[in-house]
Amino acid sequence: MKLQVAIDRVSLDAATALAKALDPIVDIIELGTSLIKDYGLVTLREQPLHLTHAQLLLDLKTNDEGAYEFNQGFTTEADILTAMASSSHATLEQVYAIAQKAEKDVLIDLLEVDQARIKTLMAFDQAIFGLHHAKDAASAFDAIATTAQFHQDFPQVRRIAVAGGIDLAQAKGLAKQGIAEILIVGSNITGASDPVATAQAFMEAIK
Repeated sequence: MKLQVAIDRVSLDAATALAKALDPIVDIIELGTSLIKDYGLVTLREQPLHLTHAQLLLDLKTNDEGAYEFNQGFTTEADILTAMASSSHATLEQVYAIAQKAEKDVLIDLLEVDQARIKTLMAFDQAIFGLHHAKDAASAFDAIATTAQFHQDFPQVRRIAVAGGIDLAQAKGLAKQGIAEILIVGSNITGASDPVATAQAFMEAIK
């Protein structure tokens, strides 16, 4: 299992410093949608992070203009870009093809889509499918049960990422479960008093 740390709602300088501190420890650094919207791809291209170990994910949440956004996104150091499962099938076909040609990855965010929609996405067999509990949702999220149910419903999906307030106990449970490829953690690491030590604890929990 890989650990992805999502950095959001901070200044670019703070995000860069944290990304460099976490780079030797974690598998994937995510610059969240807030950073993309606040600073834009031009800034991220002109001020690269130069990560030496971790992959870089930019959470574009592409919903339209798929070819343009992914072509622009991959002019940065990004290894993985995200698109919304709720977007048109044509958009997803475009972004998937661009990621495949670039030998990079697309994460299809399944936020608020139903099973009927997910069934239409099975042709994107190299994509990462993101189980994502909305930050704005008031309901609790059982990451372990959700991942198990998704795997039962869609056993053909090989690459699963899961996000949504995941703590150390859930991380250990997900690692033991052995279904998800990527565990995404945000404020439980970035908001900790010592993000580096906390990330190390998560890495120990999932390895």
